Amino acid sequence: MKFPYSVEHEFPLFLAPMAGVSEAPFRQVCRGFGADVVVSEFLSAVGIALGRQQLLSSLRFAASERPIGIQLYGAQPEVMAKAASLVTELAAPDFIDINFGCPVKKVVRNNGGSGCLKDPALVGAIIQAVRGATHLPVSVKIRSGWDETQRDPVGIARRCRDAGAQALTLHPRTRTQMYSGSADWDEIARVVEALDIPVVGNGDITTPEQIPAMRAHTGCAGVMIARGSFGNPWIFAQGQALLAGRARPADPSLGERLAVALAHARLALQVDGDTRHTAIEFRKHLAWYTRGLAGSAELRRRLFEITSLGEADALFAAYLDGVAVEAAA
Repeated sequence: MKFPYSVEHEFPLFLAPMAGVSEAPFRQVCRGFGADVVVSEFLSAVGIALGRQQLLSSLRFAASERPIGIQLYGAQPEVMAKAASLVTELAAPDFIDINFGCPVKKVVRNNGGSGCLKDPALVGAIIQAVRGATHLPVSVKIRSGWDETQRDPVGIARRCRDAGAQALTLHPRTRTQMYSGSADWDEIARVVEALDIPVVGNGDITTPEQIPAMRAHTGCAGVMIARGSFGNPWIFAQGQALLAGRARPADPSLGERLAVALAHARLALQVDGDTRHTAIEFRKHLAWYTRGLAGSAELRRRLFEITSLGEADALFAAYLDGVAVEAAA
């Protein structure tokens, strides 16, 4: 089954939509490392429909990010339709994705995200409204249900397909599980068997080896990577190599790892401006890039105190000098 938008590889790898993470700089970095498709942070349909400038500015993306999906969340079909129409007109992404999977309280308290899964009829109405408001392909991202009593990934997926979803991503946990326990890849396999549209698997992909493992286990049409990409964008290139039957490329050296982190930081400066706010928001990425390094606890402590990205450059240079001195001793 083919995706309703163009992808480079027969089995594409997706960067998941993640609040505060899947911003333009990180999307560009991951595309550079082999992600086939990127998806924006989830955006409030209400905010877009009301023309809130901060959200409208989140629609911007570089041509190098294509194919890109803009993900919307909301619980009112007419508002979701208006937002989809505006996104189509103002941003012209490659597709629109509907969020039925986000488990965070601020989203679900208004029945957005995975909150919609408590009302299957609402799920269908939202998809139909969005399909009617745009000529772009429409995909959805779901969880397996609201809780164990309403766990029905196949039933939810069929309703999404019947309402007009042209591709579907399943994170096989319920909303009440949040991120605890293990993602049930068997549920992805059952959804793949039940649907005649592309199904993307998502959940517990933290190493490149798990990418072909999910494909073999589930028969999915692609894999979406979320937390496994944090500070680790080369997981896409490594996964692509394994999918093609090649040896896994080596992890980057210490110098290469920190160089990628700083290149990512420079992109953030270009996109978001050289401000204290940009530096503070970027601290989490710097911490992820330095996980597992010798003396990383102290390095991260200092990184979480920076107020400009120039300070990060200096800290990395001093860290590399210290490593070189220790190696020479």
